Amino acid sequence: MTNQEINRDLAWFRYNLRRFLRFSEDAARECGVTPQQHQLMLGVVGFTEAGTATISELAEFLQERNNSVVGLVGRAMESGLVVRQSGATDRRQVVVSLTEKGKSVLGQLTQMHHAELRRVRVGFPTGWDWPRRAAMSRKSA
Repeated sequence: MTNQEINRDLAWFRYNLRRFLRFSEDAARECGVTPQQHQLMLGVVGFTEAGTATISELAEFLQERNNSVVGLVGRAMESGLVVRQSGATDRRQVVVSLTEKGKSVLGQLTQMHHAELRRVRVGFPTGWDWPRRAAMSRKSA
């Protein structure tokens, strides 16, 4: 594969990734939460198999510092999306879980994102048909 082909693949991938992220941000706001709160809720239920997550796990999932995640969790608690508890075995550990409201909002967002993923999945293969896909995306915009 030539550098030009690799650059086309990367450009197309980044373009579609950014379009999906823009969709995701808009969908979160439409459901009354911030994009960061949506990501937090995804991390709580999806990053581990437990359906809960510690601050450290959420920091890893979100690629943020622990103190930033603590603030995000606090704001999500104020919005009624999550609750936090001390860990069962280590009281210093903070475990975050979703409230019923959080589950409801995340359920809506999950359905919206699932449909969007099915729609855009075709935009993520290699760039062999870059000119055709670029023309199609200009028509749909």
